[in-house]
Amino acid sequence: MQFEVWAPQAGRVTLHCEGATRAMGRDPARAGWWTGEAEAGDGARYGYAVDDGPVRPDPRSRRQPDGPDGLSAVVDHGRRPWRTEWSGRPLQGAVLYELHVGTFTPGGTLDAAAERLGHLVELGVTHLELMPLCPFPGRHGWGYEGVSLWAVHEPYGGPAALRRFVDRAHELGLGVVLDVVHNHLGPSGNHLPEFGPYFTDTHHTPWGAAVNLDAPGSDEVRAFLLGSALAWLRDYRIDGLRLDAVHALADTRACHFLEELSTAVDALAAETGRPLFLVAESDLNDPRIITARADGGLGVTAQWNDDFHHALHTALTGEAQGYYADFARAPLEALAKTLTGGYFHDGTYSSFRDRHHGRPLDRARVAAHRLLGYSQTHDQVGNRAQGDRLSATLSPGLLACAATVTLTGPFTPMLFMGEEWAAGTPWQFFTDHTDPELAEAVRRGRRREFAAHGWAEEDVPDPQDPATRDRSCLDWSEPGQEPHARVLDWYRRLVALRHEQPDLTDPDLADMKVAHDEEARWLAFRRGDVCVAVNLGKEVAGIPLGTRPARVLAAFEPVDTPDEEGVLRLPGESCVVLEQP
Repeated sequence: MQFEVWAPQAGRVTLHCEGATRAMGRDPARAGWWTGEAEAGDGARYGYAVDDGPVRPDPRSRRQPDGPDGLSAVVDHGRRPWRTEWSGRPLQGAVLYELHVGTFTPGGTLDAAAERLGHLVELGVTHLELMPLCPFPGRHGWGYEGVSLWAVHEPYGGPAALRRFVDRAHELGLGVVLDVVHNHLGPSGNHLPEFGPYFTDTHHTPWGAAVNLDAPGSDEVRAFLLGSALAWLRDYRIDGLRLDAVHALADTRACHFLEELSTAVDALAAETGRPLFLVAESDLNDPRIITARADGGLGVTAQWNDDFHHALHTALTGEAQGYYADFARAPLEALAKTLTGGYFHDGTYSSFRDRHHGRPLDRARVAAHRLLGYSQTHDQVGNRAQGDRLSATLSPGLLACAATVTLTGPFTPMLFMGEEWAAGTPWQFFTDHTDPELAEAVRRGRRREFAAHGWAEEDVPDPQDPATRDRSCLDWSEPGQEPHARVLDWYRRLVALRHEQPDLTDPDLADMKVAHDEEARWLAFRRGDVCVAVNLGKEVAGIPLGTRPARVLAAFEPVDTPDEEGVLRLPGESCVVLEQP
């Protein structure tokens, strides 16, 4: 087979394959590329040496059987045919479920996770969003310090396990979304700089030198990232990609990398006949990211909406530290603004940033499903000192209110694994760095970060302690116990309602009607004929809904329909969904 590698500054490149060594030649048609041939089938080990340096894995490696520092292995996807016919599943109308393979089950593998997919079918979600799968040193970690951007972490099961997982998900009717990280690579096992200018000092990020998207040599770097993204969608039949922290993609070109990526993904969707989509994580509050390219935007399908999370979180918890401060001044007002306008910061002053932030979203051009709404995510749970979920401090009634606003609101809802049954397990920050110095630096940095917020050092879990990961694994005995079973039943009912009631997937954000009472702590909104009310206070709230006849579709606590004056008497820490034509 033919091997090829981009090494534009090399004077000599050697292919090491199955114990044999061969000099590679320059490709006359492509500047900076080297090619060579060797007998190699599926599983064959190989690597490259640049200018007689150490043998390194292929930057485009499809498998790293021995981890990021070991040799690459050939993967022949044609040897593993798909069992399931799959025409795809679009984002519009979806309910997403964020899942970390390493803690979804104690086994921590893709095969073990596949055995639990029936639970998600019963829950009613439509897509799984897998946290990053690229290889990283050690066995356990969040995945955001991955390297080898075309490969699958071997302890999860490697490429073959991912294909089995996707096949099983599709067999059950579940779409699969993969979280990918283009803005940086991990600090350990990253050998790309030995091959070429994959990084640049022109820009700097929290992780050091930026990925080279606009400096000399960036054409091939962009092609590397684009090729990786398309490979997930094509070779593994992934349905969509979640793009980590796109605000950290430093790119000054006239055609931004995200625009180039969205163009390529749309072309692949047309070629395969499957709907494919991109979901960006961005804190820019810039609607151009999710505006169609024809209208001057970047063409990304959707984005995470942290403003919705922050407003809902402060309304539920009363927390006001850090970036919650702006939302905590009047949390229900902030929540009402995000429900009707998409962003809270739409050109307003942000005290956390000490500047104005964001710009208004044009509700006439941007459909509501292009924003993802959630009450919990891996970030918002795991980046707390002790990884405590909402269920650690909130009553089942308030958890039900959070679910109700998320699952009946205008945005594409996303759940974080275990929240549907009010999981009692935390989800903490854990690592398994094999470099002792790096491990100690991460441990100290984590403790120093939270010491500044008043946490005692001994109260911050040690990321390197295997027990930290073990504590973060879901306890699958909980869904059958109370109060978990009751919360799970409520989630199932809400997801079913979202699928049953067309008004709950109406893409018209401008049609949202919201009312609230900050002091009494209730909020209500109407979407077509569906009316939703939540009472975050402890006392019964009188909520004026109008005198139109009403029918209760779902209620967490027993409740009557509005009285003859149109007032709903909603018990404290409870919620209801009504039909009111």
